[in-house]
Amino acid sequence: MSKLSFSEHPASVGETYFEHMGVATGFGLRMIAGGLACLVHGILPFAFTSTGSRTINRLHDRMVANRTRAAQHRTDAASAVSA
Repeated sequence: MSKLSFSEHPASVGETYFEHMGVATGFGLRMIAGGLACLVHGILPFAFTSTGSRTINRLHDRMVANRTRAAQHRTDAASAVSA
């Protein structure tokens, strides 16, 4: 594997390797917690009635919506520097 393998994707989302590692680990832990809540909900339907869908919505917002806002902020900052 080349160094590019470790840095290309994190750079494409505006993160360093270690920033990306932290963000991805956080996402993974939240996904595991949401999945466990869904498993418990399958056995005990009255428990965790909205945890799975709430977890998915929050992760989506953080991953997609925040990335879009961050990219716009970087574009705005670059425009301000070149102006």
